Amino acid sequence: MSETPSSPPNSAGVLVLAGTPIGRPDDAPPRLAEELAGADVVAAEDTRRLKRLTTDLGITLSGRVLSYFEGNEQGRTPQLLEALLSGDRVVLVTDAGMPSVSDPGYRLVAAAVEAGVRVTAVPGPSAVLTALAVSGLPVDRFCFEGFLPRKAGERGRRLASLAGEERTMVFFEAPHRTEAALAAMAQAFGDERPAAVCRELTKTHEEVVRGGLGELAAWAGEGVRGEVTVVVQGAEATAAVENTPEALRAAVADHESEGMSRKDAILAVAKLAGVPKREVYEVVHR
Repeated sequence: MSETPSSPPNSAGVLVLAGTPIGRPDDAPPRLAEELAGADVVAAEDTRRLKRLTTDLGITLSGRVLSYFEGNEQGRTPQLLEALLSGDRVVLVTDAGMPSVSDPGYRLVAAAVEAGVRVTAVPGPSAVLTALAVSGLPVDRFCFEGFLPRKAGERGRRLASLAGEERTMVFFEAPHRTEAALAAMAQAFGDERPAAVCRELTKTHEEVVRGGLGELAAWAGEGVRGEVTVVVQGAEATAAVENTPEALRAAVADHESEGMSRKDAILAVAKLAGVPKREVYEVVHR
């Protein structure tokens, strides 16, 4: 347990993580305009988008505006922390949704917490929860996996490790990589695994396409535009693999017969059996 007191110093400022609309400006919570207008410092992922947002909200900023994006996040965090420690109210916004959720913000939050600065939030629209809600897939248990790796090999290994995940999974993806991502998911999870591709959520051209992963990969081959969130149903509950040489070899063979590579099959079986993948590898190649 941390020794840091739960109450920040009286002289410290406040870090406000402000959720912004993922599409329609009128989805912005009323408090967003209030916080932006009254901030001493506004840290924005894209200052041009911030200007459009303030115009839509009909407000004028009185505080300093600083850019805070992936490229300068590490270097700018100490500057923002200094402002917080001097008593400033710093509002952090990203292009859309909640800061630090696959967006800049985590480093600043961690630094503020470590320094005993109060961190609060203005709740706002979320692509993760919106996609989950409209997907038509189970929502009682879910996990957010963010963006998949860009390289095919790394992406395949990540998905292989999720083959037995029983919770509904939510992914972000770039439009030009959506076809490849869906094809890789179909290979790892099976063509028939139910999923939904949610495109341009809350915007004019919003579209939700539902079907099996194989079917969705073929659909994406025609081209995908806009912001994309993919929701995939979790795996059916499976019994753990018994930790015996015969059971491990049989389980790997079963996965290979379903089209999985031996390397990915070994990884999946090791997870189900609760043993190191090296142990499964040695049993299979013995």
